[in-house]
Parts: sequence; structure tokens; C-alpha cells
Amino acid sequence: MIPAVSDHGERTGPMALTASVGSNASPAIPAAPDVAERVGRLAALLAIDERLLVAARRLHGPWRTRLARALTRAGNTSSWVLAVLAFLAAGGPFLELGVRLGTATLLGTLLSQALKRGLHRPRPTSAIVGFEALAENPDRFSFPSGHTTAAFAAAVALAGAPFGLGPAALVLALGIGLSRIYLGAHYPLDVAVGAALGGIAGGLARLLLALAGL
Repeated sequence: MIPAVSDHGERTGPMALTASVGSNASPAIPAAPDVAERVGRLAALLAIDERLLVAARRLHGPWRTRLARALTRAGNTSSWVLAVLAFLAAGGPFLELGVRLGTATLLGTLLSQALKRGLHRPRPTSAIVGFEALAENPDRFSFPSGHTTAAFAAAVALAGAPFGLGPAALVLALGIGLSRIYLGAHYPLDVAVGAALGGIAGGLARLLLALAGL
């Protein structure tokens, strides 16, 4: 479980484990990993993550909020399902793209949900007193961003596709990721890790389909 941000101020100094016996002391035993120090550093990182999210609220404005909500809707599971069905129905060269897109977004969703339920990082609305998101949260957990993971999985899946679909998918993925921060649904770190995880999912989907001859 990711520690609460409020723990970042409680840091324990390093503890060295040494052995000595009189003047014939053995060389110092290397210090064991200081778990408390590592947890303290993680808490400090999460505190910075929180401050960045709160600072992003200064960008709020009516038209930006409408755009961010539209981008987030484009990253919903239902939107990817419709895109996959549209590709499959179009047939021809789009059939392979539909299979690739569906496999990539499915893998991305499974990986992000597995991490969410393993790490249990609470949403900003639950962790930050008085913080209100501009979008409804689909679940209780924040890390990583499922929307961003699926979007970047789709971008990798469509890389090299005709009609400029690859660059368009990448621009959409970037917009979806930023919209999650802007709307207060996720921390910046959630989105950054979601983008990396999505890239892995997209690459893995392409590899698996290539091995299957698809």
C-alpha cells in the first residue's frame, strides 16, 4: 500500500549496523537497507505530487473544463469499445487495427486495475481535505490512471497506422492524461505511470498478435 502523504514529515535517520570487538575489530558490516528512510522519501515524493495537483487548479476555466471533460469521456471504456467495433465493422485494413486496439486497451485496463487494487492509493478527493474533483471517479483508487493507461496503449497499438491515426491517437492520449490531472481525478504521478504502463501494454499487444500471426 502506498503510504499516506501526511507521513512525509516522519523520517528516521539512517541506522548503521557495525561489528567491533576490542582492537581487533572486524570491518564494518554494510548497513542494511533503511526501510524507514525509503518510506520517508516516498512520502516526500507523494507530497510534491499533491502540491502539483493543487497548483493545477489555477488553470481552471469554463472552456478548459469543457475540453477536459470531453477528453476524459473520449478515454472512457465505452469509447474504446465503440472505436474497436467501428474498426471491425469497417473491415479491410481496419480489421487488424481493430483487433490490435482491442487487445492493447484490454491489456492496459487489466494491468492498471491490478495495480490499483494492489496499491490502494486513495483518490485526491479522499486524501486532500476540502479538495473537489471536476469529474466523477469511476472507482476509489488513484494509482495508476486507468484512462491514461488505456489511451497510451491505444496510441502504441495504432502507431504506424494509415490516415494519420497513429499521431492522432498519441495527441489524444496526451490530452486524456492531462485532463485527468486538470479535473482532479488523478495525481501527476498516476498519469505518468499510466502512460508508461500503457506503452508497455500496447507493445505487448503488438508482440502477442505478431506471434499469433495476426
